[in-house]
Amino acid sequence: MRTGLAYTAARILLLVVSLVVLYVAGARGFLLLALAFFVSALASYILLSKQREAMAGALNRRLGRVTNKAAEFRGRLQDGAAAEDDDADEEQAVR
Repeated sequence: MRTGLAYTAARILLLVVSLVVLYVAGARGFLLLALAFFVSALASYILLSKQREAMAGALNRRLGRVTNKAAEFRGRLQDGAAAEDDDADEEQAVR
């Protein structure tokens, strides 16, 4: 979570810096916002690649743990259902 927070904070900081620089350069209104978003997107793509990779790695590790837990749970459900089916088959064979 810290990697995501750091990356987001850096993106916001780049946007604010872009806004200030473009405002001082004379951009106003919609042009200011459009240029600031464009410039900050380019800057973050170049400057924040390591942070983006760290955040992606953390997310992949987290999703991997969730996927493993889901597979384990699915296996337990299938085992339980198979045992229940076996019990039902035995009861029908006795009748």
